[in-house]
Amino acid sequence: MGRCIGIMNYKGGTGKTTTVVNLGAGLALRGERVLCVDLDAQGSLAMCLGVSFTYSLAHVLLGQIDAQTSIVRARDNLDLIASDGNLLQAEGEMWRMNDSRAARQLLANKMRGLEDRYDYVIFDFSPSASILSESGLRYVRELIVPVSMSYIALAVTRQVIETLKNISQIPGHYVRLYLIVPTLYSGRVRQDREVLGILQRYFAGRVTEPIRTNVKLSEAPSHRMTIYEYSPRSKAASDYNSLVERVLRDG
Repeated sequence: MGRCIGIMNYKGGTGKTTTVVNLGAGLALRGERVLCVDLDAQGSLAMCLGVSFTYSLAHVLLGQIDAQTSIVRARDNLDLIASDGNLLQAEGEMWRMNDSRAARQLLANKMRGLEDRYDYVIFDFSPSASILSESGLRYVRELIVPVSMSYIALAVTRQVIETLKNISQIPGHYVRLYLIVPTLYSGRVRQDREVLGILQRYFAGRVTEPIRTNVKLSEAPSHRMTIYEYSPRSKAASDYNSLVERVLRDG
């Protein structure tokens, strides 16, 4: 059974999608079978990977197709369930379901069994709390939280922890905080060093080596490439390789 990992932060601009793309691609390059799932109506995963698709996650949630049919190939060993603006309609239908418990379990029910076909299923969560995000948390078992180097990001991280506590109170379900990934880090900036120190004190053992700020990371999506394709010798590629090794080592 594969590992089901969510990448979440309720603050935008923390490198969440960048982490999904490059963690997933890095694992795939090492021969792991990876499925990435986009829970954001902006559809950034397909854009970053340069993937065209016919069916999206919205079609799955609306009962028009099964999850397997929506899967498209992004790279060798790397598959994708993409999203687009239709996801907002699907989420609206979830809110209108008469059974709120069933609505919150909908995504997990639709996805069930895919974890047996992959070594890793990685979810790219929306940066806002929603019924779809809660449904995703009922499927994943581990959570990675990218945290940019700002005090606001620290405050938002506490909100994520509270959400985890609430989800873990649901009978028969448990999702754990797995890793904190410091992103957009510059060792020359005092605030960045201070925020990293705070993370290391409060989340001892869970904080990875930081992903350093690097222009190559911001350029790669415009070329529809992962960091390993766009700039394999960059510091950014090295940093994400370290994250990939950490995830493999903990498997």
